[in-house]
Amino acid sequence: MSNSNYSQDAKDRYFMMLAVEQAKHGLYTTRPNPAVGCVIVQADEVVGQGFHPKAGQPHAEVFALKDAGTRAIGATAYVTLEPCSHTGRTPPCALGLIKAGVERVVIAGLDPNPQVAGRGVKLLEQAGIAVTVGVLTAQAEALNKGFLKAMRSQMPYVSLKIATSLDGRTAMASGESKWITGTAAREDVQKLRAQSGAIITGSETVIIDNPQLNVRSSQLGINPEHVPSPKIVILDRRGRLEYDLQSDYQLCQSPKTLYWREESLIELLKNLVSEHHCYDVLIEAGANVAGSFLQQQLVDELIVYQAPCLLGSEARPMVAVNPLSLAQQLRFDIHGHEQLGSDLKLTLLPL
Repeated sequence: MSNSNYSQDAKDRYFMMLAVEQAKHGLYTTRPNPAVGCVIVQADEVVGQGFHPKAGQPHAEVFALKDAGTRAIGATAYVTLEPCSHTGRTPPCALGLIKAGVERVVIAGLDPNPQVAGRGVKLLEQAGIAVTVGVLTAQAEALNKGFLKAMRSQMPYVSLKIATSLDGRTAMASGESKWITGTAAREDVQKLRAQSGAIITGSETVIIDNPQLNVRSSQLGINPEHVPSPKIVILDRRGRLEYDLQSDYQLCQSPKTLYWREESLIELLKNLVSEHHCYDVLIEAGANVAGSFLQQQLVDELIVYQAPCLLGSEARPMVAVNPLSLAQQLRFDIHGHEQLGSDLKLTLLPL
């Protein structure tokens, strides 16, 4: 990429932010593809914009170029991810930009997908198009953490969600847990599910809570029926559950539910990427499952919804981990915090 320009020009950042906002329109619907946005700019005016809505449908560049029409000639295209260079279910977007006559392409970040991985930029540069890479990379990559991690490491991005009291309890000793947190926090969990390719839970949670773990919120900005259903995975090493259309447990009534009975959690995560193309994984489970993932350092992000209540020392703990000394404690960096109704949402990254 000898001709690439890595400047962070204010104008480029402004138009790339518009492209990032376009990409967000596909955040809940593009799986397993990444959410991508594109903006076409002619003489500092946006003349075309678009986003990738769903796997199998045209990419963001196609919609933006169609929107721009002939005004794309000599224009600058802002794309949140490197334009593809291969023919899949849709033609290569790099060639589409070349044919449209754009003069310059600004890209937030390169695509680590081995089928692309710099080839899109190379095609553009070989056609005489000026290419700038690295504008608002962090903002763009934040939309596709799972896809990018899976392409780079064949492992998914794993989020562990826990709803807890002030004293770190998730349920009464009897198992009663509905509801510790309020409506706003539970609605936010719907957003997490809508962005997840798979949801992992434990057989104990299924038996005690009989959850649905589905996407049903009307506050996502789109019809929840248009959101691809996350792959449900039940950790069931003791073989207590199985598919049964007449089962009392809702998750067991679907033939699509995956029952994982092997010991290795790493192999499960690899399997979700390679066999099921699930790149964003959400864990909604009890203390033992949560503790296992944390102790094996398989959690990329811990999301805690903390309610302003106390459940007492006999209530069930957040996670089953028992460090023997302060040196063995599990520590996190607070990446984000916000108030949702009466509850506090903490987003934490392992140190």
